[in-house]
Amino acid sequence: MRIILFLLIFISTLNFAQDKTPVKRDPYLQAPSQAQPKQMRPEDKVKIIHADEIKKDPEKYDGNQYFTGHVQIEHQGSILTADEVVLYNEENFVKAIGNTRLQNTDGSVITAGEMEYDANTQKGVARKNVVLTDPKQTIKTDILYYDRLANQAYFNTGGTISDGQNVTYAKVGTYFLNTRVVDLTGNVKIETPQYIIEGPNIKQNQNTKIADFNGPTTITSKTNPRNRIYTERGTYKMDSKEAYLTKNSRIFYNEKILTGDDMYYNQISGFGKATGNVTLDDPKERRYIKGGYGEIFEKKDSAMMTKNPYAVKVMEKDSIYFASEKIISYQRPDSLDIKVKKSYLRAFKKARIYKSNAQGRADSIAFNETDGVMHMYTNPILWSGEKQVTGDKVEAYFNTKTEDIDSLKVIGNAFAISKVDSLNLKDEFNQVKGKFMTVYYEKNDIKEARVVGNAQSIVYVDDTDQETKKPERIGITLSTCGIIGALFEERALQIISCSIGANSDTYPMSKIEPARRKFPDFNWNTKDRIRKWQDILVDTPNNEEIQYTSDNELFDKAQKAIDDEKAKEEAKKPKRTRK
Repeated sequence: MRIILFLLIFISTLNFAQDKTPVKRDPYLQAPSQAQPKQMRPEDKVKIIHADEIKKDPEKYDGNQYFTGHVQIEHQGSILTADEVVLYNEENFVKAIGNTRLQNTDGSVITAGEMEYDANTQKGVARKNVVLTDPKQTIKTDILYYDRLANQAYFNTGGTISDGQNVTYAKVGTYFLNTRVVDLTGNVKIETPQYIIEGPNIKQNQNTKIADFNGPTTITSKTNPRNRIYTERGTYKMDSKEAYLTKNSRIFYNEKILTGDDMYYNQISGFGKATGNVTLDDPKERRYIKGGYGEIFEKKDSAMMTKNPYAVKVMEKDSIYFASEKIISYQRPDSLDIKVKKSYLRAFKKARIYKSNAQGRADSIAFNETDGVMHMYTNPILWSGEKQVTGDKVEAYFNTKTEDIDSLKVIGNAFAISKVDSLNLKDEFNQVKGKFMTVYYEKNDIKEARVVGNAQSIVYVDDTDQETKKPERIGITLSTCGIIGALFEERALQIISCSIGANSDTYPMSKIEPARRKFPDFNWNTKDRIRKWQDILVDTPNNEEIQYTSDNELFDKAQKAIDDEKAKEEAKKPKRTRK
């Protein structure tokens, strides 16, 4: 019986070959009439393996014969089954309707409501609830175009791709079955158990589980949507959750934003790094850090920046600028309330700071941004106007509401210097020093200082001439006390208190030699003085040293008079002549 059926099919096929009615094809399957060879090898022909019935109806399929009932055909190793098949033998073309299933030699399977297949070009179209499955994934769409020679499948009406863990949605997709790469375009969305990936063009390699991005793409955390990655070109390892970003990229984490030319981020460990034009922005703290290389540690809530880094603490009235060889920022729970996090900034090696009313240098600077406390370690120096403060360690206290400096604490070898008159270049400086010093600010300027422990001062003293109403120099007061209270005025330093072993003497200018007008460790630094915020970008602005003129006229005149008197006295003495 089976032999008879095959003979019938063969005879029907011959009869079918006489039918010249061309098949209506999908545009994707338009046959290249000139390129198609007239003679085909037997192995290139579609072969009918089985069918329950052979039919022909003038009203159906343009009068072409068709096969029904468990139809099974074969072409070069691929098997197509369907409820109904129309075989256009002369064109070597097949239409399959109802429960169609194509089993390919590479192990992939396509099921659909209907299919068309051109055996000459080995291209096909599947429609209605199309499902392509292979060992790596499942693709579902309404219309699927496939090319057996190129071993590619393509859809442009929207589709989903599932690999058992991740689900991908795309408008257009091309699947390269040899390499297991899917090229997706048009509102692509990939859902993983932890993240959602969205972009206009994503390539997925189902063997390596690597996705390549081209165009604005985001990777968003499902548990915390604020934590996300943005890039316009990059690579993502979906198994290890590692991202390599190379164009206009940003990493959002813990309400911070890291950007750079080339970036890496591991979503499992929370470690990220960036090189080239790196910026770490912290909008909540109103602070950003820039540099050539940066690292972030999401789980520790810390970051590090090197290669000429600088940080800016943005304030409404007056921002603060920091620079050094390395800058670290981090957050820690408050010791009094673990629910409250405090922010810290540290600048290591050759640290510099600029604020309009205070500029400084030290080997390292630590800043508690939350409480407004700044520590300057190792050879700190702080300038404020024409005043300079140095010591072993300097602590600055900022008012977090007004954003102004309230006070300074200088611990160990405290030394404050103030130019007597900032409008001239006279070598005249008021000085106060001791073991410890507290400096108080008023209206963003140093107003008062309290020195404790071996306190000493050198103060120029003026009085107002009653006739000319101009200040007139009286002399210099040298004081030593246990505690000194000093008041900085516009052009003077007034000692308002000197207690515990107080000793104070005022010398006319004619009677105090120049060497006693400065303490031995006096160091008025104008070379390294930071004048504008851009000066912090270099180790030192290397300013030209200001040359001050010493006013020793009265002392020299008095000294000359003394020397002349000594000479006269010496001349009155009898001369002894040695015989």
